[in-house]
Amino acid sequence: MNFRLGGALLMAGLLTLGTAGCAFITPQATTKIVTSENGSNGNVGAVNVRNATLISDDGQLASMLVTFYNSSADTQTLNLQYESNGTKVNGTVTLPGLKSTSFGAKDQPKLVLNDINSPAGSLKPIYFQYGTTEGQQILVPVLTSNWGLYEGLAPTPSPTPTLVPVATPAPTATPAAQ
Repeated sequence: MNFRLGGALLMAGLLTLGTAGCAFITPQATTKIVTSENGSNGNVGAVNVRNATLISDDGQLASMLVTFYNSSADTQTLNLQYESNGTKVNGTVTLPGLKSTSFGAKDQPKLVLNDINSPAGSLKPIYFQYGTTEGQQILVPVLTSNWGLYEGLAPTPSPTPTLVPVATPAPTATPAAQ
C-alpha cells in the first residue's frame, strides 16, 4: 500500500515539475523594456533624440516628428545635417535647458526638410550634433500621412504662383480737340 502511495506522489511531483519546468528556465517577457514607437532614438551628449520620424507624402518634402530632451541646465543649439542631391543641408534647433521640446505634431512648430530624396519606407540618415560634443547619425524612418496617427502632419508644397494672361483692350484713338 505504501508503495502505491509513494508511486502516486512521485508521479504527481514529476507531472507538476514537468508542466511547470518551462517557467523555471524561460525568462519573463514582462521584465524586458521595449520601446513602442515608430521612430528612432539616439543620444548626443546631454540631448536625447526621441522617436524621430519623417512624414512625407512625396519623398521630397518632409516634416520631422521628434522630441528632444536637453538634460543639461544650459541652452543647446542642436545642429541637424542630411544629404540632398549630393550636398549637405544644415539646420539648427535651439533647446532650452532641462526641458523637453517637440516638433511636428499638431499644434507644434514644424521642422521641414526639403529635397530628402527618400520614399516612404526608407531610412534617411540624419546627423545630430551640438557644440564640441561628438555627434550621432541616426537612421530616421520615412512614413506617409496615410496612417491615421500621422494624418495631416506631412508638409504641403507652397503653391507656385502662375501668371495669368489678362486681355487688355487695344488702345483707342483719342479724338482731337477742335
